[in-house]
Amino acid sequence: MTTMATTPSTRARTLRQTLDEGHGVLRLMPTWVPRTFSTPGHRLRLHPDDHYALGPGRGALTERWLASTTQADNGPDTPDGEGISRVLLLDGQMPLTEAVDILGADVIGPRLAAAGDGWPVYAKFYDYQGALPFHIHLNDTHAAAIGQRGGAEALYFPPELNPHTGKRPIMFLGLQPHVTPKEFLARIADFSSDNHITELSQAFRVRPGTGWNIPPGVLHAAGSLCTYEVEQASDTYAMCESVADDQPVPESLLWKDVPPEHRGNHQYILDMLDWQANTDPDTLRRHHNPPLPVTSTRHDGLSERWIAYSSPFFSAKEVTLAPGATAPLTDPAAYGAIAVRGHGRFGPHPVAAPTLIRFGNPTEDEFFVSETAATAGVPVTNHSTTEPLVLLQHFGPANPALPIP
Repeated sequence: MTTMATTPSTRARTLRQTLDEGHGVLRLMPTWVPRTFSTPGHRLRLHPDDHYALGPGRGALTERWLASTTQADNGPDTPDGEGISRVLLLDGQMPLTEAVDILGADVIGPRLAAAGDGWPVYAKFYDYQGALPFHIHLNDTHAAAIGQRGGAEALYFPPELNPHTGKRPIMFLGLQPHVTPKEFLARIADFSSDNHITELSQAFRVRPGTGWNIPPGVLHAAGSLCTYEVEQASDTYAMCESVADDQPVPESLLWKDVPPEHRGNHQYILDMLDWQANTDPDTLRRHHNPPLPVTSTRHDGLSERWIAYSSPFFSAKEVTLAPGATAPLTDPAAYGAIAVRGHGRFGPHPVAAPTLIRFGNPTEDEFFVSETAATAGVPVTNHSTTEPLVLLQHFGPANPALPIP
């Protein structure tokens, strides 16, 4: 990792020069995050020799975080900066957190800058051979008790990253309507064996090209597809399943984000649930997010679809540019972008979805686009004569272009 060892004024000047020469578009380094609780699915295009690049004790590199200013929380061994994206400067690198602090409204726009929360979202790819444990993310109230923000999220399963669907392409979501709080409490109190808690849940087959909206406090265990997840800038959760994908889940992950004075109090975990949402008999209709075409697109060869649109905290689009086409990509807000297929130009930068990535090496697939550049329109060109160029974009809260309030 190369980082400029210079004065703050020199770093700020280099950053602004990088932004200017990139016409408002910053290139980002790949940001890899290890997890200890599952087996990698080998679909992140990471070299096979690099899945345990941080050592077996840290777990496999099963997640790639995108345009992130969020510190990962993987226990006491988590180094500072894990999970935070790094900007590729003309000379060296800089954490995206620092870039946002320096540039403020010049990069995230005046609306988000005035809110004072920096860049309050991130996206990730996560890739597990089996299923994640059944868990919840905290709402704003419970997250505030540990100095964090809530964890609403949306899931999308990119076809480009799912040549196979893993061991269990089934998502458990919420609880069956007849389940009682007493039944739930009995399951989470049993971490001495397999608590079989997903027997209380509803199961849905998942497939590439579809998505789901997951509000905080709603139990879920996403299936084994490689997933594009957009979420609030938070890494808070409570794992409620004691054995997942034939692997034990440490009980410590149930209490990870519970204030110390409440650890061991299962009623506190129950209170973290949105019970009404979890036992809603209309779960499929309320949480399934089939892609929505963007009808305002007016450029030949360019098609756009909303793939996350049900949360007030973020939104996301899939953008496809036909072979040989050029079009401006115009949006009213700053965003993170990742190429998942094809090659060409993204503004003044080359863009290419990688075939194989070595840990620690830069790529040409990930960007952060300032609000000024997004509003003016980023010119995008597909250099292939046979293959589409496909990008995924994620936006912060209250995107003015979002068709659903």
